[in-house]
Amino acid sequence: MFKRLSLAALAFASAAAPAFAHLDPLAHGSVMAGLSHPLTGADHILAMVAVGLWASQQGGKALIAVPAAFVGTMAVGFLLALAGVHLPFVEPAILASVMGLGLLVATAVRLPVIGAAAVVGLFALFHGHAHGTELAGAGALEFGVGFLIATAFLHAAGIGLGLALNRFGPSVTRALGLATAVGGAALMFG
Repeated sequence: MFKRLSLAALAFASAAAPAFAHLDPLAHGSVMAGLSHPLTGADHILAMVAVGLWASQQGGKALIAVPAAFVGTMAVGFLLALAGVHLPFVEPAILASVMGLGLLVATAVRLPVIGAAAVVGLFALFHGHAHGTELAGAGALEFGVGFLIATAFLHAAGIGLGLALNRFGPSVTRALGLATAVGGAALMFG
């Protein structure tokens, strides 16, 4: 059973092809566009599920605090972009977040809850800024609500997956983390 799960995790990671979320400009401003946006790019999916996986490894208060820090700080990044505040290196930071979060899961790094929240918050700032920049201001509230909900869903999926895999020991979740980091590298260099 463990070998099948490990193979499935590796197959999932190797299937990650360079795909970035780009919205149809006509769909901007709707909740559905916001909901679909994080689900259309491997960079978003891998990073946001990894947040949930890492929170599941931390356990306790981190199960809520770490994903909440990501969602909250992502909203701040979104608002900064809408306000015209420029952040440097947004796309490289997003790709670094995929690799970094994957490595945190792969190595099962344990931090105090506030430290883990700060790490994901830093990454989230860039994810949110990218969402706001791509939107260019049209229908911001509806779009923002949609992508925040989708992000929370991806975090919950990562937490659920991590908690379920914990029954098999830490190595399966760690393998998913490694696969995420490899997927991030493929996106960066692919």
